[in-house]
Amino acid sequence: MPTATATAPGQRRHAAYENWRPPVIGVSLLVPVGADCITVVDLQGMLMLPAGGVYDGQTPQEAGHRVLADPSGRLRLLRRVAVDSVQMRRRKVITHVMAAAPMTRGAVTGLVYRDPRATVRVMPTLQFLDQWPTGRTRLLVSLQALATGDTPCIEGGVVQAQVPSALGT
Repeated sequence: MPTATATAPGQRRHAAYENWRPPVIGVSLLVPVGADCITVVDLQGMLMLPAGGVYDGQTPQEAGHRVLADPSGRLRLLRRVAVDSVQMRRRKVITHVMAAAPMTRGAVTGLVYRDPRATVRVMPTLQFLDQWPTGRTRLLVSLQALATGDTPCIEGGVVQAQVPSALGT
């Protein structure tokens, strides 16, 4: 017969909530501008890389084209450069970072972000790194992967050389 264990009054037992809901899968775009700038989105004062969701049956590449609309057709997504996976309390959040071919400042002004409240800007990479501490590791790993041709994975803040097959879509 199983034995019940009592907890002290006022103490709560915490059960692990890990992955009881399906993961949230998103895509983030790394669009270089020249040798020292990147394309960022300014959403009412919050700076970030252009990002969006990956829907069922959609590849990260297809989702990336939905994040930034380009009427001129100059935005070319090259490849996935990194995968960032974070275990939240109840579900895993997986972000595929897609790199685009370098663009000019003039071409970036024609890009339209999926959220009409945001503006697309060009910003020096080092300045953006200083203002975006939460995504610093993701951006640095993605820039290095773009230069080397690798596709690393960041799992819970730890950089791994290869993307685990469970995360690669």
